Parts: sequence; C-alpha cells; structure tokens
Amino acid sequence: IVLEALFAAAGPVSAEYIADGLEGRLVRSDVSSVYRNLELLEDLGVVRHVHVGHGPGLYTLEGKTGREYLVCERCDRVDTVESTRLDAVRSQVREEFGYEAGFGHFPIVGLCPACAVDAQDGGAQHAHSHGGYVHQHPHRRGHQH
Repeated sequence: IVLEALFAAAGPVSAEYIADGLEGRLVRSDVSSVYRNLELLEDLGVVRHVHVGHGPGLYTLEGKTGREYLVCERCDRVDTVESTRLDAVRSQVREEFGYEAGFGHFPIVGLCPACAVDAQDGGAQHAHSHGGYVHQHPHRRGHQH
C-alpha cells in the first residue's frame, strides 16, 4: 500500500496522507503501520524523507532523487526542481563559504513569486505557534486561526 501510494503521488507526501489512501484514491491503512513501513523502506534505501515548511516530514521514492525543493513560507507551496537547476547556487555557496550545499532533505525556504508580490504590497504579519514553537510570518489570504 505504501509503495503504491508513493508511486501514485505527484511529489513528496506525508505518512498521514498515505494512510488516508491519497484522499480516498487508494486503500486506507493504519498510520502507525505506514510509519513502520516507511522507516523500513528508508533503511533499505527505497524511500527518503524531506522536511518542508512547518508540517510533518514528507516521503518520496529514492528513485525520484535528483530532485530538490523550494518552499514558500507564506502559502506552503512546494516546488520540486531538478538538482542540476540549483548547481549555480551550490557553486556559489561552495566558492563563498566552502560548504557543499544540498536541498533534498531540507529545502530552500522563501517566498514564491505570488507571495513575494503580495508581500511588496504590504501583506500583514501574524504570530502563532506550532506545538510550543511561536513564530511570525506573513498572513495568508483566507488563512484562518
């Protein structure tokens, strides 16, 4: 079920999303079983997880490597890009700081084009918490607390 869900998913997905059967498109499963299977598949090198934004870790097939992520900290949009498209950024980080940068496990975080324009138009800030972690970011249109 887990592998079927990962093959069917358009991008990285959460264990909860897999357990829910990709919003009813596949068979539902127990979330703890999904986590156990994901952990085993990750140990075997079949699956990898990534952290995007403030949400749970997401999982993808290792065969889909060569992909890295850009995440909007305002609207939670996730863009998957071929690793080679970030080679110039990686090169600049290497030249400037000596680090070999990778954006597969932890993405590049910023504002997507639409949110960047909205921020320039004076989008409001608000503070809230995620399990005791309090932070502030631009308020999303239609975002409820």
